[in-house]
Amino acid sequence: MAIDGLTWTWVLFLVFSAGIVLLSWKSLHNWRSHGFYRFFAFEAILALILLNIEYWFHQPFSVRQILSWLLLLLSLLLAVHGFMLLRRIGKPDAAIQDPIRLSIEKTTQLVKVGAYRYIRHPLYASLLCLAWGAFLKHPSPVGAGLGAIATLALYATSRMEEAENLEQFGAEYTDYMQQTKMFIPYVF
Repeated sequence: MAIDGLTWTWVLFLVFSAGIVLLSWKSLHNWRSHGFYRFFAFEAILALILLNIEYWFHQPFSVRQILSWLLLLLSLLLAVHGFMLLRRIGKPDAAIQDPIRLSIEKTTQLVKVGAYRYIRHPLYASLLCLAWGAFLKHPSPVGAGLGAIATLALYATSRMEEAENLEQFGAEYTDYMQQTKMFIPYVF
């Protein structure tokens, strides 16, 4: 018996969701952690990607597809750049005893260079680009709803992370917040 495309989509969703649950497990027990809300963003983005997977290369030179690919490329660039800066400048310390934060998030220095000079959350901006890039592959009301869920979850994630950073870095982070925008340089 052959397995149809819809069944494979559900199988992939469940498999990747299991990985997201494992990554987020400790955060899911604390609704005041940024990881709690990030879980929902990851799930919405995964659903968006799988919802539109069959349209990924459909009409490759349409304006919609070109915009989608630009957002996906920006997503990749922001993610690589953001992780490199966190590792190099943020100097994560695995000895920090915080079971909720991932190892890359256990930074000891506030990163204020590169993309972080203009926006506080390049990695979440990357996820926003990924979500809306995936949405543009085949826009639909369901996709728009998933994009909205991802956006709201990433906003909530950022707000919670900012509270955590204020606690960790104090006045330095307060000053940093006044000099930068959340996701889009000079705008928001």
